[in-house]
Amino acid sequence: MQITSYQDLILASYQQHEPQRLLFVFASAELPTGHTEKQQQEFEQGGGGALTPVLCVDKLPSEAEDFAALVEESKQTGISWDIVFISAMDGRGGFAPNSDEASQPLRMMMSKIQSGMISDFLTFDREGDLVELVPG
Repeated sequence: MQITSYQDLILASYQQHEPQRLLFVFASAELPTGHTEKQQQEFEQGGGGALTPVLCVDKLPSEAEDFAALVEESKQTGISWDIVFISAMDGRGGFAPNSDEASQPLRMMMSKIQSGMISDFLTFDREGDLVELVPG
């Protein structure tokens, strides 16, 4: 199944052989340290910048079916974000992974994002639109 929307992601998660746990890392766009004037201009026009993880959470697909509800829940943290990276974990023996099992994969996701290794993740903006990011 080709995923072209958040709803496709949720549907795909239900179609897997084992139950899934979704991993979310929310990131904020900011200018990198030592940025150039050109980088600042691009950033001010909505492009470029560095993505810094600011919040992470894991959820069962049934807990995250509606992207708008996910955004509303994130607002309660008071933490601003621009992009959310999403991955999934397979369960075992018909059981979805629990939150404790998700903590290490979430840390690994954050580390990969900080290193610019983002190709393994689906990325959505605050409106729930799938975004293709090009590491720079």
